[in-house]
Amino acid sequence: MKNKLSNAQIAWRAAQDIEDGSYVNLGIGFPEMIAKFQPEGRDVTYHTENGVLGFGKAPAEGEEDWDLINAGKKAVTLNPGAAFFHHADSFAMVRGGHLDLAVLGAYQVAQNGDLANWRVGSKGVPAVGGAMDLVHGARRVAVVTDHVTKDGGPKLVETCTFPLTGVGCVTRVYTSLAVIDVTDRGFVLREKLPRLDMEALQSVTGATLHTEGQVADLNVPKDLE
Repeated sequence: MKNKLSNAQIAWRAAQDIEDGSYVNLGIGFPEMIAKFQPEGRDVTYHTENGVLGFGKAPAEGEEDWDLINAGKKAVTLNPGAAFFHHADSFAMVRGGHLDLAVLGAYQVAQNGDLANWRVGSKGVPAVGGAMDLVHGARRVAVVTDHVTKDGGPKLVETCTFPLTGVGCVTRVYTSLAVIDVTDRGFVLREKLPRLDMEALQSVTGATLHTEGQVADLNVPKDLE
């Protein structure tokens, strides 16, 4: 679809829902952008699997300290009180349920909350990696993604056809067209782009979209990078 949100706009919308005082892991790649849009005055502690808790914004170009990186090998800064720890301790935090939220990307999300985000057929990374721990260790799991694939197929589906990262783990999906919760009923539409009608949205969604009361408009700042 031509009229859709950019990755930056999706990340901005997801950032608005992160609660004050949360401990959060942002997946490698697109989800990392969410930290850039943390609302002013909100206290969020970010965790990265390679062993840092409390890292800050990306440093200015040319001011990177390459001994300070996140799991995606991107340079970070440190907030007051930041801590370093062993990789094993990092995963103990994840598996022990000490993270309030994990935000990941996706190839597919099923209507029951199953997530596939590491392999598409013969293409993908060699193994599922830490995402498998995150989706079952964090108290809540959200996904940020385009609503459709590059060839226009649905990413939100009845049943995942790609290898799973986790089973029944996703609670909310932020897409380029909508904000959708995963419930016992399946996908429940909470927000959609104001210019997009329900029929058009359903046509690019691979499972039934349910509604509960009024669907809000998905409004985001226009100029985000």
